[in-house]
Amino acid sequence: MAKTDGQPDILEFLPDLSSKKKKGVHKPIYAKVFTKDIVQGEDAKVIHLMVNPFSGKKKGQRIAAQAKLMFEERSIKVETHLSSYSGELIELTSKLTTDESDIIAVVGGDGSLSEVVTGLMLAKKTCRVGLIPAGTGNSMANDLKITSTEEAVSRICNGHYQSLDLAKVDMVAGLPGNENGVLTRYSINLVTWGLGVDSTIKAEKMRWMGPMRYDVGILMAIMANNRRNATLTIDGNTIEDDFTLFLIQNSQTGGSMLPLAPGASLDDGVMDIGILKKMKRGQILKAFGQLKKEGRHVFHPMVDYHRFRTLEISTPRPTAINVDGENIGSTPLKMEVMQGALRFIHNS
Repeated sequence: MAKTDGQPDILEFLPDLSSKKKKGVHKPIYAKVFTKDIVQGEDAKVIHLMVNPFSGKKKGQRIAAQAKLMFEERSIKVETHLSSYSGELIELTSKLTTDESDIIAVVGGDGSLSEVVTGLMLAKKTCRVGLIPAGTGNSMANDLKITSTEEAVSRICNGHYQSLDLAKVDMVAGLPGNENGVLTRYSINLVTWGLGVDSTIKAEKMRWMGPMRYDVGILMAIMANNRRNATLTIDGNTIEDDFTLFLIQNSQTGGSMLPLAPGASLDDGVMDIGILKKMKRGQILKAFGQLKKEGRHVFHPMVDYHRFRTLEISTPRPTAINVDGENIGSTPLKMEVMQGALRFIHNS
């Protein structure tokens, strides 16, 4: 860690000298995804299957049916709950009647998982959560190395888990121009502000392009290069400036499997933030080129990397916030890391 007077500590990465240089630098040495040991949990007996049938080009319901059959073949009781609109999994999860030994299995992507975790936390339930990836963005599944429905089901049946950190995120509900009260979400993956959110808003209008829409959206946002002024407070240290992007991460990957936070661990009691300072278009293009090459953006001279327990963002006018892949809120925003708040199914 490097310390600047009046500023939060800056995390300095070591280069992986065994890697080839790309974009002028080696890749960084990555943190361990987990810093603590697995907890041996009891076998699954009752599973609440929380399904987003629209996830991953509407393959969620098919994958859920496949998983349900696999569970029942092992004499496990399954209760299936299907969402019909965005955000409904929060309500469905919060209303579940569960025992602490039950497992809630999410069929969907990062956004579906975020909704279920939010419902779980709002209802103060403590049962274990598992993931059966079926989304367009499966960043958590990537970090956890869940490669198939069969593997996800096997992990859930075993019941072993890790205690993962969450971030309590308080913000304005709705995107700028459509604000409607306040909103609390519990993030397991990422929170994004700035160019990254602009790019996903543009990408959502081009869903017909498939995953390529994210690259196109980023390019469009880079070319626009809007001025973004913000006051960022990290563990009580305040920075006011023009910025390009905040990448606030609990997991290492985000978006379309981009290595956004090489220093992030899911259970270390802190979250990570990569700050891309105000840059010219050429500098942004270089930084994003390095990012896509195994997270080398952390060595860009206009990128600072920090860890935190509390964080706030305020802006002169409301600006958009993306939580776990969903554009759902606006500034001002407050975050607090909740260490070990979620029992998440995982096998070593």
